[in-house]
Amino acid sequence: MTSRERVLAALNHEEPDRPPIDLSGHRSSGLAAIVYPKLREALGLPPKPVRVYDPVQQLAIVDEDVLERFHVDTVELGRGFALADEDWADWTLPDGTPCQMPVWALPERERGRWVLRSASGRVIGAMPDGALYFEQTCYPFCEGLAPNAVVEAMDETMWCAVASPPGPLVSGPEGDARLAEGARKLRESTDRAIIGLFGGNLIEMGQYFWRNDVFLTLLCAEPETIHVFLDKLVAVHLVALERFLTAAGPYIDVVLFGDDLGMQFGPQISPEMYRAFFKPRHKRMWMRAKELADVKVMLHSCGGIRELIPDLIDAGLDAVNPVQITCRGMAAAGLKADFGTDIVFWGGGCDTQRVLPYGPPDEVRRHVTEQVSILRPGGGFVFQQVHNILANVPPQNIIAMFDAVIDTA
Repeated sequence: MTSRERVLAALNHEEPDRPPIDLSGHRSSGLAAIVYPKLREALGLPPKPVRVYDPVQQLAIVDEDVLERFHVDTVELGRGFALADEDWADWTLPDGTPCQMPVWALPERERGRWVLRSASGRVIGAMPDGALYFEQTCYPFCEGLAPNAVVEAMDETMWCAVASPPGPLVSGPEGDARLAEGARKLRESTDRAIIGLFGGNLIEMGQYFWRNDVFLTLLCAEPETIHVFLDKLVAVHLVALERFLTAAGPYIDVVLFGDDLGMQFGPQISPEMYRAFFKPRHKRMWMRAKELADVKVMLHSCGGIRELIPDLIDAGLDAVNPVQITCRGMAAAGLKADFGTDIVFWGGGCDTQRVLPYGPPDEVRRHVTEQVSILRPGGGFVFQQVHNILANVPPQNIIAMFDAVIDTA
């Protein structure tokens, strides 16, 4: 099978020749830039410049030789853009490793920290010395912006304003044509399944704009305020979705939405609250995506979300990621037994909280083999470690993880 056929078979609940593998196909299946040169060395591959396509999380572009070595079946749409040297600028990672950042998102030095600024010049993200990632620093609705100013708030929010490729390369009057052309060329260059990152966040946008504690309080204390906000937000998302899928839809296989609904011990909100505020709006966007393009809809939602899965399925979701198996209720066997015929588990292949960073390679191999044996039967499974491979993960464990997947074939 080709990589695309393999992924599509799994998405259609057919068991392919081997488990499809995702590495860096989206911004929660990636690889920390700090560990990337060490991994290349451990694999016996020649050094290559480190390009950081996600400045906030500092994730590296994974080169073709590594993707081939690990039999990766996915690629992010963004890899079809920012291909010219002038799209990149020199920077240095927190451990001193030279790298390159997108020119439109180059951090600035300021009093013992690195900062990211919005177009207006406001500091919207900061990474103090000794830290490895940027944290959001500006919550627009807590700083005087009116709750109906959704687009303006996005411009002042780190997770919205600091874009990975294609970023501003597809803005302006000719942006749609450039997006379509880059997507077409990528499609013609690879047989991997292409994932288009859209976003469409709802609960997270409220938390980005108001701050977590304020937004969760308002859900209870001022529900009408939140309904008005969410209707405005969905209207903005639908305009962006139509533009995105009209241009790129013919060339992608999966459209990825995001909304972290869970925590370590269960959902952030009750199923009743999910149904009242978010389910109808998720359903509207997900159904519209399927009307606009022949795509599968995936939701990235960290945490324990077992109680919400029936409603996610009912709303039209095809696949869920990252399947955070160490959270309450998220053990792979129970999820597969209860929901495996109705939703695809894109992830859950290796615990990234303890096993991958801290276990010896033999434990990683055993753990991966067990997870695959649970999730693979009957299709409906794409292998991914639970979340991004972080800077402290030993390269030997990364190699052990991916080799174990191939050994199960």
